Amino acid sequence: QLQLVESGGGLVHPGGSLRLSCAASGSIFSINAMRWYRQAPGKQRELVAAIRSGGTTNYVDRFTISRDNAKNTVYLEMNRLKLEDTAVYYCNADITTVGAGPNRRSYWGQGTQVTVSS
Repeated sequence: QLQLVESGGGLVHPGGSLRLSCAASGSIFSINAMRWYRQAPGKQRELVAAIRSGGTTNYVDRFTISRDNAKNTVYLEMNRLKLEDTAVYYCNADITTVGAGPNRRSYWGQGTQVTVSS
């Protein structure tokens, strides 16, 4: 079955940096788009970055999304982290799987905790 596996979360001091990774595996024909969301306790899930063949959008200026197509992996470089960046970060991807007929679906990773604390 297709999976999105995230890594790179952890504890960091304010002003520090982290790089999140999300690797997709399975019967992948193509990845049409990949996104990063975050959700802090008691708050709605928020889109923070998106990448597709046409370009990228970073909704937080200190964050940069990128991808390695050969590895089916998307990254989120997070710099100058602030306390308010603390959240569970989720990878999301629109993926077309191998097979006949319409098979494009949206998939989610399990989430990785990012905690910014002094």
